[in-house]
Amino acid sequence: MVKVNSHSWLIPREIYDPLDMEFHFDFDPCPYVKDKKDVIDGIGIEWGNVNWINPPFRKDDAVNGHGPTAFVRKAIEEQKKGKTSVMILPVQSYVNMLLENGAEIRPVGRVAWVNGLDPSKKFAPSTNALFVLRPKEVH
Repeated sequence: MVKVNSHSWLIPREIYDPLDMEFHFDFDPCPYVKDKKDVIDGIGIEWGNVNWINPPFRKDDAVNGHGPTAFVRKAIEEQKKGKTSVMILPVQSYVNMLLENGAEIRPVGRVAWVNGLDPSKKFAPSTNALFVLRPKEVH
């Protein structure tokens, strides 16, 4: 059963249009869904050469059961085929603050945190990244 919900949101033109001018999108695997006839399986089909992806951010809003992680995985597959994907994804505001100020980001993955002196036998459910914020050069 295909779920069509009323929680589909379009990105404002003032954000999308400059991106489209820069990248020249030729495919959208997550088009705005108004009714069931608009639904496509954005994961199960071949993507274009330059893709705009605004995936459902919440599992409740997923069309055909595919949330953001499925679209990230598919974008990585498409990258290996020489294709470009531009994705908008939710992040915490402090991540944007760091990136806007030139932070480097380094993936760490899931961490088995140490509680005192006892290493955990379980990995944390969320992944982690390092953010390196170096002094800005003064000109």
